[in-house]
Amino acid sequence: MSIQTNDSIPAADIKIVANGETQEINTSDLFAKGKSVLFGVPGAFTPTCSESHLPGYVVNADVMKEKGVDRIVCMSVNDAFVMKAWGAASNAEAITMLADGSLNFTQALGLEMDASAFGMGVRCKRFAMIIEGGIATGVYVEQPKEFEVSKAEFILEKL
Repeated sequence: MSIQTNDSIPAADIKIVANGETQEINTSDLFAKGKSVLFGVPGAFTPTCSESHLPGYVVNADVMKEKGVDRIVCMSVNDAFVMKAWGAASNAEAITMLADGSLNFTQALGLEMDASAFGMGVRCKRFAMIIEGGIATGVYVEQPKEFEVSKAEFILEKL
C-alpha cells in the first residue's frame, strides 16, 4: 500500500546531495522538522524528468521558500553520483537530490513501479508530496504517462 495523506514518513537510510556534498541520512531525520516538498521521478537524465519536472522546481524554488518551504527534495532510484551530476547539470543548487539506488525509501513509500519494458528495471513512480514535521500533508501520485499533479506549479497551488 502506498503512502497516504496524514501518514508518517517511513524511515529509510538513503544518500542525499546537498550543497554539492553527498551524505548518508535517514529519511526520519531529513523530514522530521519544518516543511518539505518531496518529488519523485522515474530516472535522472530522462526526457520528462530533465526537460520539465526538475526544471519546474528549480525555477520555482524561491517562490516555494517564500511560501514557507524549508527544503525541496528530488528523489530518484539512481545512485548518489548520478544524482550529484544531474543536480549540477540542471543548476539545481536549491534542490536536495535524494539517491534511492537500492529502492529502500521508494518501497517504504509504496511508490515503486516496474519500468522493465523501458529497460529501466524497478523505479519510483512520478509523484510529489508536501511533508510537515514528518507527516505527509499532501500526496500526489501521477497516473501512468501523466505529468500534472507532481508539477511544481501544481504543488505551489497546494502550499
